[in-house]
Amino acid sequence: MATSNKAAPAALDTSSGATVHDVARLAGVSAMTVSRVINGRASVSAATRGKVEAAIASLHYQPNLAARAARTGTLRIGLLYSNPSAAFLSEFLVGAMDQCRQGGGQLLLERCGDLASQRAAIGCLVAAGVDGILVPPPLCDSPQVLAQLNQMGIPAIAVATARPSPDVSAVRIDDYEGALAMMRHLLALGHRDIGFIEGDPAHTPALLRRQAYDDAMRDAGLQVRPERVAQGYFTYRSGLDAARQLLAAATLPSAIFASNDDMAAATLAVAHGMGLQVPLALSVCGFDDTPVATTVWPELSTIHQPIADMARAAVTLVIDEIRQRRAGELAPATHHLMPFTLMTRASTGPVARDQPRRA
Repeated sequence: MATSNKAAPAALDTSSGATVHDVARLAGVSAMTVSRVINGRASVSAATRGKVEAAIASLHYQPNLAARAARTGTLRIGLLYSNPSAAFLSEFLVGAMDQCRQGGGQLLLERCGDLASQRAAIGCLVAAGVDGILVPPPLCDSPQVLAQLNQMGIPAIAVATARPSPDVSAVRIDDYEGALAMMRHLLALGHRDIGFIEGDPAHTPALLRRQAYDDAMRDAGLQVRPERVAQGYFTYRSGLDAARQLLAAATLPSAIFASNDDMAAATLAVAHGMGLQVPLALSVCGFDDTPVATTVWPELSTIHQPIADMARAAVTLVIDEIRQRRAGELAPATHHLMPFTLMTRASTGPVARDQPRRA
């Protein structure tokens, strides 16, 4: 694994013959300004940056590091991430690094947060000569990120988006069906009063997991009660806050379904702190089947999302697309749907006859 550096780029050279000076002339700026934009420097105004990026897209211009990689056969794969779940990222890296090694690629990482840092991170990866970029959640659902990569002509693979763009290759599972399977598991155990912790609303899987909760409750003839739903953001901390909210009710739910394992683990912690026996007094379940699911007690029932395998598939897709483009072939977007698995463990059990109540 390698981390990209923000070193000044070498002279630029592309298959189209465009140079840094061509870009500078078209944008009406200096060659140094073009270099600053490519490197993601903050010292360039938004208006100037827009002119340079438009000129880059018009000329199909790329740094010569990418051209050098093409000549040597080395593939540089970028990973742009801002995922709040360390467990998800860890699993993703295992798969991505393994597949890059097998495919003769090199993985370069850039972390980002807000929109400005996303643009800068993409600039750094492009300046480092990446041939393609993996975009795991939540950036896989960012129109700005995907539009910038498309404008710069960089192949991108969105990973774990629930609603992939028709123009962007993607690897995903069916989040709706996965959450529905978990709800059916709880309902089969006799649970009728089920709490739900939502994920980050900016991430499309969170929306589908909530939709599955609503639909499963209504299909079972049950009311979706607003006080049984709490907002989370896929982080452990947000899970603590959401679980405390749900478990502060006068009458407690018999089960809580959290939208990911980090928040489900936080729910277990809150339940243990309240003296609630899991699953005797409260069943708890999550989603993803990250390592945290089997390191907490009791082990979590969850939906297994094959994160490492999804990363491997994403690397394979981006390598195929890079090679197709190098051969002058059309590389249409490919959407790869992978299977999920319902994992039933000790954190869920039959509903208790008498649920705990608050005084």
